[in-house]
Amino acid sequence: MGKQFWRVVVAAGAAAVFTAVAAAPAGAAEGGVSFTRVQVNGGKPIVIGASKEVAVPASFRMATTRKWKWPAVFLYRSGADDRLWHAVETSDCVKVSAGVCDFNETMYFDPSVWDMRNSEAGAWKVGAEVHFEGGGGDTDDKNLTVHVKRDSRLTVNASPEPVAKDKTITVTGKVTRANWETRKYASYGGRLVTLQFKPAGAASYTTVKKVRANSSGGLRTTVKAARTGTWRWVYYGNTATGTSTSSGDTVVVK
Repeated sequence: MGKQFWRVVVAAGAAAVFTAVAAAPAGAAEGGVSFTRVQVNGGKPIVIGASKEVAVPASFRMATTRKWKWPAVFLYRSGADDRLWHAVETSDCVKVSAGVCDFNETMYFDPSVWDMRNSEAGAWKVGAEVHFEGGGGDTDDKNLTVHVKRDSRLTVNASPEPVAKDKTITVTGKVTRANWETRKYASYGGRLVTLQFKPAGAASYTTVKKVRANSSGGLRTTVKAARTGTWRWVYYGNTATGTSTSSGDTVVVK
């Protein structure tokens, strides 16, 4: 059986391929199918920006004695129409034993093509389902949660460059977040962001202080010029927003 590939979208940005199968029940599969070893993105959050397609790996094992077509795992919240995906590609069956197959899957999310709502950021449940040849199908709730997050970005500028020892360095920046509805990045005010420093020749950064962004996402703080090194901002995200790290800005201290 060849690879299966779907690109589908319905109203309000939700996507559903297997419309003939009911919402995932809260128990074991009831149609003679079991889904095990389900993984989505290695258990990590799915972070989506404002314009680029994101490919998310998934995998699962399906066991059934029935003839089937179109197996997949999917993200959902409450009902059959409350699903989140824009395209799904499922591999051929990798036979484990009679009636047992392993599958690799890729979920594609593309906010530049399909409408996405900012409210879609947050926790999603994981379900698995399959259609049978001749009609009907089976759906199973896998009791897994995946967080889908809006991408964030940070900029940095440290000045003056160079600077005399023990003088003041001003470090500024801005934190923004993807707005899926406008397909642009917008200011993300009020965030608590970490300032880090890496001395010249060192292998890693250390935390210097935490700074609260203003209402426009602007960051500004001052530090003493002790030695040459590189400054950067780090934002650790939240349940609906991904982490981000700015590039580094090196200041030479004379």
